[in-house]
Amino acid sequence: MRRIRRDLIDSYDEEQNLRFPSGIHDPLEQWKLSPMSLKSRRRWEEHTRAKESMLERTHIPEARWWVVQAVDKKKARLNCIHHLLQQMPCQETEHLQLVLPERIRHEDYGRHPVSKNFVVPQVY
Repeated sequence: MRRIRRDLIDSYDEEQNLRFPSGIHDPLEQWKLSPMSLKSRRRWEEHTRAKESMLERTHIPEARWWVVQAVDKKKARLNCIHHLLQQMPCQETEHLQLVLPERIRHEDYGRHPVSKNFVVPQVY
């Protein structure tokens, strides 16, 4: 297995150096940081070494690992979706001609009001 490129490590470190201070100082971001996050930051190289070893030992054709470069979260999500879709065979399916049947209506039925206990509040 190839080693992680130095420029990827540097860009990861740069991104984390931006995120951690904002998480520490911005009350809206503090929920993202836990004591474990802060300990993990100190041991990043040790964790990365363990991850690389795990990938190397367990990556087999029947159960592959894929690593997502996620400095840019939006692009990472889009790349994941694209990659996963590429892994699945795709073929045109035959569509049946559907006919919408008439609804059966009964004179003695009236729709019951929905209890307020079941309704999600309309905030927006």
